[in-house]
Order: sequence, then structure tokens, then C-alpha cells
Amino acid sequence: MFQKVLATFGSGGARIDARLLDTAAAPGRPLHGEVLLLGGEVDQEIKGLSVTLLARVRVPGEDKTEDLPFGTRQLAGRETIRAGQQVRVPFEVPLPWETPVTSVYGKPLAGMAVGVRAELDLAAAVSDPFDADAVAIEPLPAQKRVLDALSRIGFTFREAILEQGRVDGAQQQLPFFQEIRFAPSPRFASIFSQVAVTFLASADRTDVVLEVTKRVRVSKTGGFGGRGQDFVGMFTMKPDVNWEKQLEDWLGQLARPRGIFD
Repeated sequence: MFQKVLATFGSGGARIDARLLDTAAAPGRPLHGEVLLLGGEVDQEIKGLSVTLLARVRVPGEDKTEDLPFGTRQLAGRETIRAGQQVRVPFEVPLPWETPVTSVYGKPLAGMAVGVRAELDLAAAVSDPFDADAVAIEPLPAQKRVLDALSRIGFTFREAILEQGRVDGAQQQLPFFQEIRFAPSPRFASIFSQVAVTFLASADRTDVVLEVTKRVRVSKTGGFGGRGQDFVGMFTMKPDVNWEKQLEDWLGQLARPRGIFD
């Protein structure tokens, strides 16, 4: 009886150990892994076993982050795990098309925290959440084309963030969006302070949102002609487009004193 009481509070009770089988994944594709369920010192009833996708997201207007779930897969319902028993439970979790990119060509993006957490729900016991395992999520081919184009015209990666909220005027499924931020190329360094890219993908299209921050302009009299401003452009990826030229043309128009968005 004493062992049963201890198991109720997590001492000597059933445990889980989870691992990912995929070294890298991509938005819109399944993520594979397995959970090893280890029986404790007594038989215990399980209410459920699940895995959840989590993303660490900045809360707008506050200096804090939250781990938001954006997909859950139930692996088991109510059943009994015998003392000392070991059960291996494979899982496959579909990644939403808007899943944030966390790695490009195998190199992690600074600032990203996306992972999978396994949770064991025991009847009459403290639930046992398992620390989230980080997931390496590579961009889709269309997303790589934009990132490669920015790199080839001289923009350098600065940071990536996830922000809770929605992009105005965009079709968006998840309650947060990703910004991949770049320092401008030498050509635009005196005009722009930053260019941020947001991808909003679906099964049949990839929309790209570009947010450009202009530097403060100083007038001939020494005053400020306008403080740093953000300009947003949105387009849908199309095949057979020279994205280096497309991006340079758009940014070049925006860089003019009377640019298309001025």
C-alpha cells in the first residue's frame, strides 16, 4: 500500500522517455518519433498518453514569452501499465504548413524554440510532462528560394522570432507568426535598418510577407524628416521568377526618396 501511495505522487510510478526519429522535418510533412513507456513499482492505470507540438512565442507588448501548443496527437487512452513493463509507442505528428522554420541547411536559426512534448496522464496521480525535444524544421523549397535570394543579394541573417498575433490582410491558421530578420546589404544599409520575412504556407501556395524598416531620415535643415517607418509588401510565390531581381527591384523602388510606399 505504501508503494501505491508513493506512486500516486510520482515516486516509483510509471515514466516516459521520448525521442524523435527524424533528424530534420519540414512544414506540411509528418514528424516521426517514439515514446518508451516504463512501468513503475506497482501496476497503474493510465488515463492517456499524448504528444504536443510547442512553440516559444513572444507576447506582444510584454517582455515575456509563452510556450503555445499548436498540435496534439493522442497515442493511448485508458489502460493499465504493469509494474516493470516496457511499451514502445511510435508516433507520427503532422506538422502544420505554417510551422516555423528552425534550421536552414542544417544550421539552427538563433531565437527559435520549437519542440515536441510527451505527456503521461495517470489516474489518481500527478501527470508527468516530459521536457520538449527540439525539432529541426527546414524550409520548404519555395521558402528556401526567397532566403537564398536575400543571401545572394547581400542580406545577412540577424535573428528569428515568433510573435503571438496575426498578420493583417493575410490568410493565417496558427495564432502566431515567424519573422526571419536580416541586416541590409551594403547597397541599402544607409536606407534600411532591417528586412523581415514571414512565410504563410498552405498545401497549394506560399505567401511571403516582407517588412522593411527605413532608417530615420535627416532633412537638409538638420531636422528629422520622418522617423523610422515600417513598410509591408506581400506576394505569392510563383515558379520561374528571378527572385534576386524581383527583390532588388522592389527594395530599390522603396529606397527612393519618393518610393512606391511613401
